Amino acid sequence: MSTSSNRPWLSAYPPGVPADIELNQYGSLVELMEESFQKYSQQTAYNFMGKDFSFGQTDKLSLSFASYLQSLGLNKGDRVAIMMPNLPQYPIAVAAILRAGYVVVNVNPLYTARELEHQLNDSGARAIIIIENFAATLQQCIAKTPIKHVVLCAIGDRLGLLKGSLVNYVIRNVKKMVPAFDLANAVRFNDALSTGKSLPFQKPTIAPDDVAVLQYTGGTTGVSKGAVLLHKNIIANLLQSEAWNQPAMATIPPDVQVTTVCALPLYHIFAFTVGMMLSMRTGGKLILIPNPRDIPAVLKALAPHKIHSFPAVNTLFNAMANHPDFKTVDWSHLKVSLGGGTAVQSAVAKLWLEKTGCPICEGYGLSETSPSASCNPPTNKSFTGTIGVPIPGTEMKIIDDDGNEVAMGQSGEIAIRGPQVMAGYWQRPDETAKVMTHDGYFKTGDVGVMDENGYFKIVDRKKDMILVSGFNVYPTEVEDVVSGLEGVLECACVGVPDDKTGEAVKLFVVKKSESLTEEQIRTYCKTNMTAYKQPKFIVFKTELPKTPVGKILRRELRDAPSATPVSQ
Repeated sequence: MSTSSNRPWLSAYPPGVPADIELNQYGSLVELMEESFQKYSQQTAYNFMGKDFSFGQTDKLSLSFASYLQSLGLNKGDRVAIMMPNLPQYPIAVAAILRAGYVVVNVNPLYTARELEHQLNDSGARAIIIIENFAATLQQCIAKTPIKHVVLCAIGDRLGLLKGSLVNYVIRNVKKMVPAFDLANAVRFNDALSTGKSLPFQKPTIAPDDVAVLQYTGGTTGVSKGAVLLHKNIIANLLQSEAWNQPAMATIPPDVQVTTVCALPLYHIFAFTVGMMLSMRTGGKLILIPNPRDIPAVLKALAPHKIHSFPAVNTLFNAMANHPDFKTVDWSHLKVSLGGGTAVQSAVAKLWLEKTGCPICEGYGLSETSPSASCNPPTNKSFTGTIGVPIPGTEMKIIDDDGNEVAMGQSGEIAIRGPQVMAGYWQRPDETAKVMTHDGYFKTGDVGVMDENGYFKIVDRKKDMILVSGFNVYPTEVEDVVSGLEGVLECACVGVPDDKTGEAVKLFVVKKSESLTEEQIRTYCKTNMTAYKQPKFIVFKTELPKTPVGKILRRELRDAPSATPVSQ
């Protein structure tokens, strides 16, 4: 690691936060989890729909499930996909997959069959644990994937016979949230646990350099790529986050269990590392929120608890702070409000501080960095409008197109080096080579500046990526899908500012057939893309601006005020 002279940000570190972290504390995530299972066995690990699940229970259940997975004949290093919202089955499945020596493939449960098929094929996943609500999506594509084993979960699985049966009945029969499906040979989660309980478990040898997670992220080509996160990458990042939050968390009395809200989806690396894995390390209680869009339900779930940590995105902070029921939750114990995924707006930060007394501490990271790379000090009371400073053990610099570091205050591409940076993209050495420098820095594609105190600020994006509520949307993918619709001659999409989601997708279409309607485009997009990728605005044009060689000029579309009425 470089000296403090070329790490100007160290002067911004609160007292007690180390410049670097001790990386060799654990040989694997399994070692970390098993330590916590023993150390905190009687304490609550998760709370879901009012029911507590202890570390000891999670230990036993995950071991049974690991034994079941091993009985399927999977080999060490095989990929196992998880496709569900925040349910107790998620952390159980993650612990089981890792303990059995396999690799977790996090899948967005709202993916369409097209998106799911690509991810399962690319990862080579041989098994999937999926909530029944989305089993119909899997049914549409499973024959074209390597999946051989399906474990089906239901929302009420772990809530006990009476409550669980009632919850499942309402979801299936009253709310009609489970479309009909037919997946031959699928095994129910609870049956898999029962079977696994009596099966032997072979403890594999797991090394720090073994792959723990494939975290899929959009590509500039529109093809989703798997960021290869090793055991040591995620361990480093949760220890970095723990060290960074320490000045704020140290004010919690030692006899009080730290409680964290997990409203961000666990398939997103932010919630996976800074929510689930960090809470596991510290023996904390994690409140699992299955649907963060249902704000009244979120607030009702939080009301019985004393909350200390809340990682979220700008849209969630905003929606909650503006809800009339916000005061039904006691926010007086909140120590860290961590904003990530997308830029935090100053008005939202101001309102959140007024209502909770706890400032939103904005950070920055990517799937490729496990995810956290920089953050504002948790002791800051004022909103800086920056992404903060590099966290312990992390170096960041601003580089030009040739990879040379630029002068202080000049803009360029943000590059990151640290123990949390991925090993590369899964089976894509060509794509890995594009983003890694010769000296081990990851080129983010974000354009930023660094000030004399080592604070970084994002000013633009080098890539055409659109950031919707913290999720990456790549224009090429949207355009690729829409251009497959009959009646579309050509199309282009850009990101436009949006009060609720930070940015929204705006699509420009040149018709091949005059009969093509906006409704047809929306229906087609709904079938082929998950909701956050779908265009919010659709504009019909007679032609698109292009370079002399015929490349569409997205920037011109972004900057030009459209004369055509915008649809919403």
